[in-house]
Amino acid sequence: MTAIGKACPVVLRHREDGTDIVVFRHPLAGMQLIKGSIEPGEKPGRTAQRELFEKSGVPTQAEGHLLGSDAEIADGQLWHFVLCPVADLPDSWSFRCFDDGGHLFAFSWHRLGTPMADADWDPVFVRAMASIERMLDEQAQVGL
Repeated sequence: MTAIGKACPVVLRHREDGTDIVVFRHPLAGMQLIKGSIEPGEKPGRTAQRELFEKSGVPTQAEGHLLGSDAEIADGQLWHFVLCPVADLPDSWSFRCFDDGGHLFAFSWHRLGTPMADADWDPVFVRAMASIERMLDEQAQVGL
């Protein structure tokens, strides 16, 4: 069986005291990372770019840099994590996502390396966050 491809745009902001990643609260499904299915013929970088805009309204001019892939996030899925460059973003914002039933998503930042204390995180996204942190640490160790 072929795994379903998922792309997860990784949007970071670097501060003196640490690095944050964009997250959002789905009104029905709790705290999440942005992610979406890779369409036939689409590359993960393009999917990440598209999903970032569709879910958050945030444009990116480039497809980004593939951090890595992980087949251990969810059964039958292969997640690709793509670092997406964007302009400065506010501390929080809301966006009505029309490709997900018109839900209003509330965006904010989560500090990497800190516990995901909100019980509203699905275990899939807890595993995805751990994978992102591991990939970022590996790239930092080799100087990327």
